[in-house]
Amino acid sequence: MLENFPFYLGLLIVILLLIMLANKIKVAYPILLVLAGLAISFIPKVPLIQIEPDLIFFIFLPPLLYEAAWTVSWKEMWRWRRIITSFAFVVVFVSALSVALVANYIIPGFSLALGFVLGGIVSPPDAVSAGAILKFVKVPKTISSILEGESLLNDASSLIIFRFAMIAVATEQFIFYKAAVSFSWMIFGGVGIGLLIGWLFMKAHKYLPTDANVDIVLSLLTPYIIYLAAEEVHSSGVLAVVCGGLLLSNNRHRFLSSKSRLQGINVWQSLTFILNGFVFMLIGLDLPQITNGLKVEDVSISSAIGYGVLITFVLIISRMISSYGAVLVTLVARNFITVADSRNPGYKTPFILGWTGMRGVVSLAAALSIPVYLNNGNGFPQRNLILFITFIVILLTLVIQGLTLPYFIKKINLTDMYDPLPKEEAHNNLRHELAEFALDYLKSNYSDQIESNSSLQHLIQKWEQYSNGIDDEQIGKELKVIYLDLLDKQRQWLINKNKEDQTLDETIIRRQMHYLDIEEEKLRYI
Repeated sequence: MLENFPFYLGLLIVILLLIMLANKIKVAYPILLVLAGLAISFIPKVPLIQIEPDLIFFIFLPPLLYEAAWTVSWKEMWRWRRIITSFAFVVVFVSALSVALVANYIIPGFSLALGFVLGGIVSPPDAVSAGAILKFVKVPKTISSILEGESLLNDASSLIIFRFAMIAVATEQFIFYKAAVSFSWMIFGGVGIGLLIGWLFMKAHKYLPTDANVDIVLSLLTPYIIYLAAEEVHSSGVLAVVCGGLLLSNNRHRFLSSKSRLQGINVWQSLTFILNGFVFMLIGLDLPQITNGLKVEDVSISSAIGYGVLITFVLIISRMISSYGAVLVTLVARNFITVADSRNPGYKTPFILGWTGMRGVVSLAAALSIPVYLNNGNGFPQRNLILFITFIVILLTLVIQGLTLPYFIKKINLTDMYDPLPKEEAHNNLRHELAEFALDYLKSNYSDQIESNSSLQHLIQKWEQYSNGIDDEQIGKELKVIYLDLLDKQRQWLINKNKEDQTLDETIIRRQMHYLDIEEEKLRYI
């Protein structure tokens, strides 16, 4: 390990340089990292990076899923719950089934159970890749919300398929009623354990004498403890982490101080930045090891590449068909139930949703977690071929779909799907309403202090100009107490506003919340 430490440091520097290059040329950084890893793997005497299959899920998945749960908007998830659920469960199952049937029919020695193993691995699209691409192009909030919500749940559904398929391969049988009971426990047990442990951590943050550093360390421990607890009782660790993360995220202002929130954001962004960078680099670096394994299974490189291309084609087509099918079902359902958006999306939105099917972190982690040997001592059948096909799928979807997605978004006119109110205008309106609320609150609750406190009068003048700020000047203790009270009431007003106005983009609310946190933190240094 230590003899390769300089290599790991060099790899980190390469990752940073490539991500900066990707931002400069406006290309999704996972694409460059995978290609760079592939190129580095052909350099002579490059150390092999090997991770124990049992640890791959535990190292990478919990923090990445937890951070995603803190980032996503629960309000938007609930608003688009039907289409998100259909993409996260139905579309994933259709993709896995399509892959299983084609692999079983085309690839020699590939049983249906092995087909579902492969299908479970490659069926979930990667949120990081899509997010990196969408950063450079403007898309309607509808599309980004659906993709964010889908990315949280499709990992869980695909890994459940993967787990059942692995059991079928190991036991060579599939008992339906046992599978149904196990499936129910994985879903409901995972949700329950995630919510329970999330609630316990929330109480720990709130009632223990923590500071910002302790809060951040606790937040780093949370996803691992939730995941481990759920997996120990054979429920879904992925669902547990997602549910626990959503619970804590939506209550963050109740148990975390402004300092903990501000510092925690920076720590978590840096952590996920490094983890994602290493994972995508690892995808490319692993190819020589996977290729050598194909020789053991007596599979030619050309045949394996052909299988990979075929499976990639099946995934793209099945997701595209499922995307239009999901929208068609929604259009029919709007005659019987209330839907989030009754407008007809036409062919544009389903096409973009269907084309954002890049694979990445979860697919690699699932493939690498396949054990080398079964419990009976025999080698896991077709393991290296599954790994190679997964690599080809990740590479092709990242390069083909990843590079062409920005072109399609710009080429297809999506103006009719944008929110009626521009984001900046909505933010300014919210800021105006918040300023009015602040003035009303100050005048109603601190009328006596206003007459005698010139600093408070100055603050009111600023709110009247909608500047929503305070100078870095020395202020009295009394004004600090009043201003902290005001900030707390503003947060509660924003939370209520977010609940009441279902059309308001939650990112605007969070932006204003972040500003209030900064304002509170400034008071500590005044």
